[in-house]
Amino acid sequence: MMRRVRTLLGVTAACAVLAAPVAAAQEKQPTARGTGGAAASVDPLATRAAIDVLRKGGNAFDAAIAAASVLGVVEPYSSGVGGGGYMTIREGSSGRIVTLDSRETSPKAMTPNSFFIDGQPPTDAQFPINRYSGLSTGVPGTPALWEYVLRRYGTYSLAKALSYGERVAEHGFTVDQTFFDQTTPNVPYFADVPSTAAIYLDPDGTPRDVGSTIRNPDLAKTYRLIARKGVERGFYRGPLAAAIVAAADNPPLAPTATHTWRKGLMTKSDLSVYRVRRRVPVHIDYHGYEVWGMPPSSSGGTTSLEALNILQHSTPPASRIQTLYRYLEASRLAYADRNAYLGDPAFVRNPLAGLLSGGYAAQRAALIGATAPQGPVAAGEPAATVPAGDAASVDRVGSTTHLSVADRSGNVVAYTFTIEQTGGNGIVVPGYGFLLNNELTDFDTASTTAPNRAEGHKRPRSSIAPTIVTRRKQPFMTVGSPGGASIITTVLQILVDRIDLHMTLPDAIAAPRASQRNSATTEAEPAFQSAPEGQQLISTYKEAYRLPAGNEIGAATGIEFRRGKSRRRGPSFVAVAEPKRRGGGAAAVVTPGR
Repeated sequence: MMRRVRTLLGVTAACAVLAAPVAAAQEKQPTARGTGGAAASVDPLATRAAIDVLRKGGNAFDAAIAAASVLGVVEPYSSGVGGGGYMTIREGSSGRIVTLDSRETSPKAMTPNSFFIDGQPPTDAQFPINRYSGLSTGVPGTPALWEYVLRRYGTYSLAKALSYGERVAEHGFTVDQTFFDQTTPNVPYFADVPSTAAIYLDPDGTPRDVGSTIRNPDLAKTYRLIARKGVERGFYRGPLAAAIVAAADNPPLAPTATHTWRKGLMTKSDLSVYRVRRRVPVHIDYHGYEVWGMPPSSSGGTTSLEALNILQHSTPPASRIQTLYRYLEASRLAYADRNAYLGDPAFVRNPLAGLLSGGYAAQRAALIGATAPQGPVAAGEPAATVPAGDAASVDRVGSTTHLSVADRSGNVVAYTFTIEQTGGNGIVVPGYGFLLNNELTDFDTASTTAPNRAEGHKRPRSSIAPTIVTRRKQPFMTVGSPGGASIITTVLQILVDRIDLHMTLPDAIAAPRASQRNSATTEAEPAFQSAPEGQQLISTYKEAYRLPAGNEIGAATGIEFRRGKSRRRGPSFVAVAEPKRRGGGAAAVVTPGR
C-alpha cells in the first residue's frame, strides 16, 4: 500500500503550522521522543495541529479538539461531526480519570424490528440494505463532545479549536492511495447521492485520482456555523438540524440512483434532546499497573479488562507462546460475556462488578484448556441476578480513528471517534459537507431479545476502547485503535505485549496481530500466521486461523510517559503511531529529544 502523504495546499503564512509540506518521511514519522507534550494520530496534519496548540500554550484538551477537527476533514470516511465516539481523559491537576460517552442515539420511533426486511430478521448478505440508508443514522454526538470538553477542561474557544479543521477544509488536502482505496468500494452508492458524489467522485463517477485535491467549503462553513452559534443552536437545532433530519428521512438521491435507500425515523426533537454522558470508568489493577477503560454503552473497556483479569488469574505462563495462547482464550471467554450481557446502561443491567471481580476471573481462567475450542464458548454467570441475553453478536469491521494527546501538566486524552463503516451511510448532508453515520447497524438488528437490540433513544453497543494506564497514580501509557469489533483485541494485545512481554510501545503497536472473538477461528494477520509464534500456536494448541478483511487488524496510536529528572521540563514522552497499517500514522512531540 502506498504511504499516505497529505499536504495542505495554498495556505497563507498565518497558517504556517499546516502550510509548507515537508518530506514524506518526516510527515509520517511513526515514533517521536521528547518533552513538552505529545500527539499521535493517523494523519500528519492532525498531529501537527495538536502540537501547534501545545506549543502555543494550549493544553491537551484544546489540542485534541483541534486535531479532531482536522481528522473530520482528511479522514471523513472514519470520523467527523456526523458521527460519535468515546473519550477517556486524565485531569492533570487532580489525577482523576474520566470517561465521556458521545455515542450516537437512535430515534425515539425505533423498535427492535425496525431493521427487519419484509418482516424477517436481516441476513448478513442484506447488511448493505440497512447500512446505506437513512434508517442506520443515529443522532451525532461528536459536536456535543467537542464543546463539552473545551468548556470544562480546555482553554481554547470552540472557534479557535475548529479553525484548524476549517482551514484544511477550505484549502484542501491531497488524495493518496489509501483514500482512493477507501473510496472505491463505495462508488456505486456514492454515485446515488449527488451531495456525496460532488465531493468524493470525479465527474465521470470514478474515485478522485491519487494526487488530486479535495476541498470542502461546505464543511468549512459548518465549522464556522458551529463556532459562531455554539453546538446547541448551530448543530442540534435550527437549519443544520433540519438538514440532517431531511437527509436521513428522505435520502437525497439522484434520479439515476441504482439502489433503494430505506428512509429513516429521525425527528428534530431527537437531535434537540441529545446529551454527552459522563461515565464512571471501569478499572482493574494489573501486575502493578492501574488500567482504566470505557464502560458501557461501549463494551470496549469492560471486555478488555475482563480478559486482562482472566490472564492474571491464570497459572503464570512458562513461555511467550503460552502468553499469546492465553491472551486469545481469555479474549474468547470475555467476548462470550460481552455478547450476552453488555449494552446501553439506560436499558441494560450491566453486571460490571461481577465481570471484573477476581473470583469470576478465576472461574473463567479455569476454563482455558490445553487446546483451543472448536467453536464458540458459553457465557458465564457473573451475577445471579442478571440473566444472560441470547448472545446475539455484531462482529463487523468498522472504520474509526484514534487520537492520543498529552501535555506537560499531566493532562491525557485518549479519543476514539467514528462514523462506523468506511464512508458511514454514504449520505453527505447537502450544503453542509459531512457524511452521516451508520452506527445504528451496531445494534443486534436481527434480534428482539438481545441486550443490544434496537430501541428508541438507545445507544448501540460499541467496541471502542480508549485506555489509560497509570502506575502509582502517575500516567504510564495511553492507547486506542480503530477496527470495529477487533478494537478490543487490538488494545488488549498491545497491553499484553507491553506489560507482560516487556516489548517497547513502538514494537507492541507494530507487532503482528491476532484477534479471537468467541468464534471457531481466530483472525490473524499474515505476518502473525507466518511467524514462529503463529506456527507453534497452530501445532501446539490447534488454533485455527483465517485472514481478516483487508489483511490487517487495527491502526493504533499511543503515548508512553517517562518521568524526567527535572520538574521544570516535566515528563518525557514516547509518542507512537502505526508504522504501516492504513498507510501509517504520524507521531510528534513539542520538543524532540536526541
